[in-house]
Amino acid sequence: MKRYAPILMENIKTYSLKDRNNKVNVKEHFAAPPAAKSSFCDFFASLPNLLGAESLRGVVAAIINAHRKQRPVVLAMGGHVVKCGLQPVIKKLIDSGIVTAVAMNGSVVIHDYEVSLVGATSEDVGAVLQSGDFGFSRETGQGINAALMTGKQEGVGFGQAVGNAIIRNQHQYRDFSVLTTCVENDIPVTVHVAIGTDIIHQHPQADGAVIGELSMHDFRLLTSVVADLGDGGVWLNIGSAVLLPEVFLKALSVAQNLGHQVDNFTTANFDMIQHYRPLQNVVKRPTSGLGCGYTITGHHEINIPLLAYAVLDELAKEDQI
Repeated sequence: MKRYAPILMENIKTYSLKDRNNKVNVKEHFAAPPAAKSSFCDFFASLPNLLGAESLRGVVAAIINAHRKQRPVVLAMGGHVVKCGLQPVIKKLIDSGIVTAVAMNGSVVIHDYEVSLVGATSEDVGAVLQSGDFGFSRETGQGINAALMTGKQEGVGFGQAVGNAIIRNQHQYRDFSVLTTCVENDIPVTVHVAIGTDIIHQHPQADGAVIGELSMHDFRLLTSVVADLGDGGVWLNIGSAVLLPEVFLKALSVAQNLGHQVDNFTTANFDMIQHYRPLQNVVKRPTSGLGCGYTITGHHEINIPLLAYAVLDELAKEDQI
């Protein structure tokens, strides 16, 4: 066998640290020291020009650019976003004309509906699963399924049907409803479901044909929005690891197939963990042409208000809102 001796290092070549190409330097990248009684603008400007902070700035800039150019800013979200109590933040972004369309999965509808009705949501699943009580709240199952039946008769989609019902029935806490806010602002609100994933499917009033028809209506409506994303639009995926990234990719494919040139737009995925589908179907594949994709990792209850404040603060400087 070949035998080895420790390598000799006397002839190692070195260079000066000053001549090296460094990716981080104190003049361009470091954070500013915190100061008491600073404004939000001061705080946001003090963040380092690196990594997550730099990505967040990129998303903020893209949203502001879209608002200036009157391009779509679409918020696609999963249920945890509304369970974090972020409805007032989302409502402000919609009322201010910044978010121009909202897409959601079925769990968002359930939490949003319950909040609008009783001011509370989020069942303790572990405490009631073994007793067979999980998901059988009467008002939720009957109310949403009845709203969908009415929506079918009115020829509207899933999101508008439930939003209309909340308004029509004058829910006490409707001011906290994202669905209501979208309907009142006359912007697209679409709901995308898989049969069996939501507690309303457990109730005897559930009609699979109606659920499917209204969700299909919303898929076609969302595809029209996606077809308009090119040249400066923004797609924000917040807290949906599978369903909405898949819906987005299919909607984009339909739009491209029909001849819409959807390119040069921005996407961002906000989540506590970065998953495969959002990274591929939101951040990378759709922006592989002229677009740009960002990933922001962290808690929604911190990052989404931070995003909203940064956008609102910048637009307020220009009297844009």
